[in-house]
Amino acid sequence: MPEFQAMGLIAELMAIAARTAPKAGGKDFIELKILQGETLEELAAAMARYGQESGKKNFDRDGDNVRRSDAVLLVGLKNAAKTGLDCGACGVPRCADLEQIHDGPEFAGPICAWRLMDLGIALGSAAKMAGMLNADNRIMYRIGVVARKMGLMDADVIAGIPIAATGKNIYFDR
Repeated sequence: MPEFQAMGLIAELMAIAARTAPKAGGKDFIELKILQGETLEELAAAMARYGQESGKKNFDRDGDNVRRSDAVLLVGLKNAAKTGLDCGACGVPRCADLEQIHDGPEFAGPICAWRLMDLGIALGSAAKMAGMLNADNRIMYRIGVVARKMGLMDADVIAGIPIAATGKNIYFDR
């Protein structure tokens, strides 16, 4: 049970900040979901299992952070259209050459680099809002990997931002 009920409201304000963040061409492919309560324990346990099964480090550590959090905001990209800029930032010279999205080991891709920047800006806006409201937070890739595998959000790429209100920031000096 969260110590402060306001943490759910903070997560909602973070979601608003992510939703209204600037996006390339004004097109929005951002998906958002707030996790609280028992779902955090389920996610934390799944993160530890994934780390063990995959041999990847720090999934257990980040899972423990999730367990100790008041809420997690998931921010993802779903079916993000190419921008049509033919800029080559994705690794191919023309948008028309960018392959259809297919599942990788943790996320789906390839994805237009500008759409991935949209995701980064949305994450930064959400983290900034949490910071402005004095909620400890940290953007975590590992949360997104496992949330996607668990089907907690239907998106091609996901990152998570856990938030907590404690006497010492639980996401640093871990």
